[in-house]
Amino acid sequence: MTKPAQHGKAALGFIFVTIFIDVLGLGIIIPVLPKLLEQLGHVDISTASQYSGWLTFTYATMQFIFAPVLGNLSDKVGRRPVLLVSLVGFGIDYALMAFAPTILWLFVGRFIAGIAGASTTTATAYIADVSTGDKRAANFGLIGAATGLGFILGIGLGGFLSGVWIRLPFIVAASLALLNAAYGYFVLPESLSLRNRRAFQWKRANPVGSLLRLRNYSRAVSTLITAYTIVYIAQKAVESVLPFYVIEKFQWTTYSIGALGIFIGALIAGIQGGFVRWTIPKFGLQKNIMAGIAFYGIGLLMISLINVGWMMYLCMIPYCLGGIGGTALQGFISDRVPANEQGELQGALTSLVSITTVIGPLLMTSVFHHFTEKGAAIYFPGAPFLLGAILMFISVVLTLRSFKGKEDDSHQIPKTTPHI
Repeated sequence: MTKPAQHGKAALGFIFVTIFIDVLGLGIIIPVLPKLLEQLGHVDISTASQYSGWLTFTYATMQFIFAPVLGNLSDKVGRRPVLLVSLVGFGIDYALMAFAPTILWLFVGRFIAGIAGASTTTATAYIADVSTGDKRAANFGLIGAATGLGFILGIGLGGFLSGVWIRLPFIVAASLALLNAAYGYFVLPESLSLRNRRAFQWKRANPVGSLLRLRNYSRAVSTLITAYTIVYIAQKAVESVLPFYVIEKFQWTTYSIGALGIFIGALIAGIQGGFVRWTIPKFGLQKNIMAGIAFYGIGLLMISLINVGWMMYLCMIPYCLGGIGGTALQGFISDRVPANEQGELQGALTSLVSITTVIGPLLMTSVFHHFTEKGAAIYFPGAPFLLGAILMFISVVLTLRSFKGKEDDSHQIPKTTPHI
């Protein structure tokens, strides 16, 4: 194997670990939050879920604002420095949250984490820099694997470590982030060549402006972006409500939540890291997108209806298979954007996901609270998951409209022209 190939694999490995740690910190607090919020706020589990929604709102708002800023900044100075500084920021954030004396400090921690979490923009741009064609879509599968694995294993790790000490998960996350920053300083090469760099412009780093520029692409792509905006909102039923749901309905402990998280993490790692690398070349991007949305909907519907706790494991199989759609979507869109705008594109897409993270958790936790609070007219803890399944059905309809009458638009050129 040549040195460049070895170097490239080491870089991709670092990007995988970086995204993993970024998302790990978000996932690691999920099993801890119900108990921690009950203790710090002296509230019941239903009310604690609403606090959780607002914490996620804070994180997502900061990510929405800073994702295009860091994406555009990385188009100017390169991907490497932005990634390393963000990792250091994560380490400081988790150390702060480890010793939070009140709920207010949890909000401060989520504020900082949202800014540092915008580095996902730069990481996805890095993948786009070093990948082409089918390899690009397949390598985006590594991002999906790292995201899913970090988020869900974060839940598992948080569940088990909190049994030792409720603050321990944050200390572990801080240590991992700082160690990865030190490791990356020595092994991570710069991926963006000098000829593909461009001047930083604040007007292009505007989060609203970056989203508006997504309209410049073909109608098929724009419709898919709309469909997946709905998908991301629907996903927040699992990401935001799941630990509160299993505690409320099945009286699960943090250890039980952690065990489920490890199971889901293993599923996602296999699907995103391996299975999707077979399905994309075999069936194409469009079929993967459609199948992914359908699997998500089936999984959410099953979760909303089950009455036995162990069936959560069964429900997670179709739900995790839904991840093949997100990987295909990123490859589908990225292929239509010039090399010197990949950072801007990924910043806009990250901002879009952040908007869904602003809307989704508040929506889903409010629905959960409404159907579980004392004196609720209808007691139905599964309501957020049923709502998510309905949203997935709407997304399927939009996606079908996007692909109707088109066998393959993979070579369609965006309506915008590259910036020189």
